Amino acid sequence: YRRVTQCRVGHAFIGKYYTQFNIPEPVDCPCGAGYQTSKHILTECPCYEDHHHYLYGVSPGLSLPVILGIMTKGIDALSSFFMESGAFTKTGELRGGPRELPRYEEEPDVDLSDGDLEDED
Repeated sequence: YRRVTQCRVGHAFIGKYYTQFNIPEPVDCPCGAGYQTSKHILTECPCYEDHHHYLYGVSPGLSLPVILGIMTKGIDALSSFFMESGAFTKTGELRGGPRELPRYEEEPDVDLSDGDLEDED
């Protein structure tokens, strides 16, 4: 929930924070919009539109007081949005890389002929 708190207080890897604390980082959003703010990322940014559905589920109008409020639904939705989108990270990428389940066809073949996996009675 660290990014939830960072988003609420405005201490995140976004243009508004960089300006406020005079940090020499770009302040424009990668989508081409001007100044990057929490509101822009959560409600408008096309970079995250594939993930806004988490937030629409608790606030169809994307109301920041609802999304950033103290209700468990908003906190859970915001956490899911962050985990799936990579928003508010320094690189804007998912932590630990994309999460994919292993596929059966990509698993290595196991050689059962040496008897190591047989029961020992």
